[in-house]
Amino acid sequence: MSGFGRAQCVALRGLAGIGVQIEVHASSGLPAVVIVGLPGPAVQQARHRTWSAISRMGLTAPTGRVVINLTPASLPKAGTHFDLAMAIAVLRASGVVPADDGRTALLGELGLDGRLRPVAGTLPFARAAAEAGMTRLVVPSASVDEASLVGGLRVQGAPSLAHAAALLGAELDPAPVDPVPGDPVPQRPHETVDLADVVGNRDAVEALEIAAAGAHHLMMVGPPGAGKTMLAMRLPGILPSLTQQQALEVASLRSLCGVAVPSALDLVPPFEHPHHTATGVALIGGGSGVIRPGAAARASHGVLFLDEAPEFPRAVLDMLRQPLESGTITVDRAAGSATFPACFQLLLAANPCPCGLFGTGECTCAPQQRRRYFGRLSGPLLDRIDLQVRVDRATVGVADPGASEQRRSTAEAAGRVGEARARAARRLQGTAWTAMGHVPGAWLRKHLPLDAPLLAPLERALESGVLTMRGLDRAVRVAWTMADLDGAAAPARAHIGRALALRKGIPA
Repeated sequence: MSGFGRAQCVALRGLAGIGVQIEVHASSGLPAVVIVGLPGPAVQQARHRTWSAISRMGLTAPTGRVVINLTPASLPKAGTHFDLAMAIAVLRASGVVPADDGRTALLGELGLDGRLRPVAGTLPFARAAAEAGMTRLVVPSASVDEASLVGGLRVQGAPSLAHAAALLGAELDPAPVDPVPGDPVPQRPHETVDLADVVGNRDAVEALEIAAAGAHHLMMVGPPGAGKTMLAMRLPGILPSLTQQQALEVASLRSLCGVAVPSALDLVPPFEHPHHTATGVALIGGGSGVIRPGAAARASHGVLFLDEAPEFPRAVLDMLRQPLESGTITVDRAAGSATFPACFQLLLAANPCPCGLFGTGECTCAPQQRRRYFGRLSGPLLDRIDLQVRVDRATVGVADPGASEQRRSTAEAAGRVGEARARAARRLQGTAWTAMGHVPGAWLRKHLPLDAPLLAPLERALESGVLTMRGLDRAVRVAWTMADLDGAAAPARAHIGRALALRKGIPA
């Protein structure tokens, strides 16, 4: 006696999905279960979870030789999300579940008691299923809200294998079970902070606004307690809200890392703040089996804030150079490669020296120590930072009640940033970019050329070695952003001068 069954699932490479068909052939012979198709350890162990779950649910599994094939066979398979599809294919081979039209994807991990457990990455898996032509998706009950964020799919939840089999046409009346709950959704800290809380440092607040308006990278240098972290935490609040597509991509990246996704998409740009002891894998991404995105990928469409930047290993910091140019991260491993989006704003904060007091009159560091300290930030990385600004401690009198009236609130700054972004979007209509910080220098010189007298200060800086060609292009982009904030049609000489000053705003 023999039987054959199929079921559909998906595999991920980064955020890109690949349809995986699971085939089961049950035949007579000595009891054995063979899984082929480059299964990883978690997939190999699924045979034990599957047979135990089928038995606990009171269902019938093949008793002879069973071969389970995961196609395409050349694609490595990793993770526990194949469990449900494998179990349903086995039940189809034994005649318990009828065959379907091949447009239903199955996703979930099996417990030994037959209940379905949610898996990390439900949202990107659901997106991949929709892109693979699936019209229906069966997931654990706790994952229904997350999977339903993807349009074009009929999402159904099942608390157990028996309930999933019943949904797929099996003549069963499964007993009620308590579904396995999902993880709680973490709270984000940015919702209660306001830019008006920042005392003094008008230049730093202005630089933060310019960075938000043009998607420029920013570095702040100042002594401890000057407010660098305070300023950084207020950047997401003045950035434009995410589009639905961007929010879905951000939520997919978080889901892939095992972070619970809310039932409604969060439109506030992400804010990633890794510790300075983070490794290259933690920052860029990696891992064995399933390749997970790092902090730089999770910050896509938002902010990557590196506090105490010179304390990061230089090799780790230099890993950001390629993503800052391309907007993507490709992680290569022996089992394959994965590409993640990485279009983020880099925000660096640093003390001026190892003791942090250079410029205050109390510094005890030798000049060589200061050079060695900042030498951890390589020249090629700093050349990609559009804005550099000094942040000083607030002095007596800055925080008086009258001064607070001059402080710009988050709502006011967000309004100015939104207007500047709208001007830039109109200028860039028909291109792939919406902010001046994303525009390549070659396109800028060809389509938005500036008069030679206007560029003279930048060209002199280029000739003297103060600027590189990349630095000149970035200074021009900053000048365009400042013109957008001022409502000007094009940069003026003052904008060029200010852009150059902010480009080299940190004294050596």
